[in-house]
Amino acid sequence: MSGIASNPVAQPPYIRRRSPRPRSEAKRSRIVETAMHHFAENGYHSARVGDIAAALGIAKGSVFQHFGSKDGLFFEVYKRAVRSFSKYLDAPAEVRAAGFFSVLHYWLIRTEHMLQEDWIPYRIALLGNYGTDLTLKREINRFLVAEDPYGTVVFVRFGLERRELRRDMDIEMIVSILDWTMERFQDALLTAELDPGLFRRQGELPEKKEARIQQFLAVLQRAIGAESAAAARSRHELRKLAPATPGSKQKVS
Repeated sequence: MSGIASNPVAQPPYIRRRSPRPRSEAKRSRIVETAMHHFAENGYHSARVGDIAAALGIAKGSVFQHFGSKDGLFFEVYKRAVRSFSKYLDAPAEVRAAGFFSVLHYWLIRTEHMLQEDWIPYRIALLGNYGTDLTLKREINRFLVAEDPYGTVVFVRFGLERRELRRDMDIEMIVSILDWTMERFQDALLTAELDPGLFRRQGELPEKKEARIQQFLAVLQRAIGAESAAAARSRHELRKLAPATPGSKQKVS
């Protein structure tokens, strides 16, 4: 998730549009669904509103009537995409019981599965984070802060209640650090599978990827983690949940 947008400029016209009438909701939904596939396949800059309208059998002007512009259409597509993702605390109960950093480990391990299961929304999220102009990126940042679609704030409070996170740091700072680092690291893990060449690193063997995940979590824990018995237990549980190393007899499902 991206950082907080703070520039107090006026919102673009597509943000200030009135809520659609109920009878137009179905049509808007069809347009967004078709546009999601089109943006995912072609990228933001190469996508054409005319092609989206043609696929739907409607006039190009009808798309602009509903969304105001290409930016407005992509913004709605982006919101639908990220709202479809699981929140941090949607992890299994046994993972949540193991603690804050075990939940992070679970989602990092699941990154490749997320790509396989949700390729289109993940591609849209990636385009929103890296492939749009600054004006649209600013509105995406505002949406992420206002709606918190990944449940980051609730998740950080979960870590604070378990005394696994630092209490001498502002909660908004912890949320921002988590958003910035998790988003970038997950994107890097998916380089080979989604956009080879977009990030520096290429695909890696599973054991090397697990080692990188453990190193990332260790750095993050030193940055925002509390030195407490709960944090120590969390580290112990994290090691127990880690996949077996080569040569181990442990079976990984």
